[in-house]
Amino acid sequence: MYNEIIFRPLYNGLVGIMDVIPWIDVGIAVIIFTVIVKLALFPLSKASLLTQVRMKAVEPEANKIKAQYAADRQTQALKVMELYKAKGIKPFSGVLLLIIQLPILLALISVFYKIIPTIHPEFLYSFIAVPDISNKIQFLGLIDLTQKSLILSLITGVAQYFQLHYSLATQQKTPQANTPTGGSDFASQLSGSMGKQMKFLLPLLAFASTYWIIPSQFPQAASIIAIYWTVSTLFTLGQELYIRKKHLK
Repeated sequence: MYNEIIFRPLYNGLVGIMDVIPWIDVGIAVIIFTVIVKLALFPLSKASLLTQVRMKAVEPEANKIKAQYAADRQTQALKVMELYKAKGIKPFSGVLLLIIQLPILLALISVFYKIIPTIHPEFLYSFIAVPDISNKIQFLGLIDLTQKSLILSLITGVAQYFQLHYSLATQQKTPQANTPTGGSDFASQLSGSMGKQMKFLLPLLAFASTYWIIPSQFPQAASIIAIYWTVSTLFTLGQELYIRKKHLK
């Protein structure tokens, strides 16, 4: 069922792009394919991001509730959920996106691994031709996609940094609530500190994943996954810019 519902449609989608646009290399096909996948998931991503931003907007009120009921965790949680309900916020909606994206991400790794250096005809639908990619595994004629690439891994890390930098910088513009003693809420301070650390740790993880971790298990897919990761990250950044401009005041 997994192969028929998730893997094969994705595999045929990527191969189909190379069949319809035969002059592009595998790397360009992956970029186009990634944009299509992200556009298909955009409604879920939009709902998840709007929820995150709205939760951040009411964080001062939530912090006041947490301070007021600091000694009663159960009441505190109920009051915060009442606040979210009153504001029309569904805090767990982002879980749906994660549940849907995880099997897709795992399938994409398999798709990328089984695309180069040769295409597997047994996975294709009857109406999808088998394109010859023997001379198309050089991304832009410069990078061998069958090997890991320092350049692509660095680009992946840099893209991840800029996406997090923008996202965290936007969140920090939201005024934080103060505790009754006049100090900043500890939870907000901790969240800000963790955010600053993640801004540097996640880009390093992105680089290490595409240059060391993934190549150790999927050597042929490392460069393609780096391209997918970069495009996906940049798409997320563009998505945040669009949503904040068009849907949020």
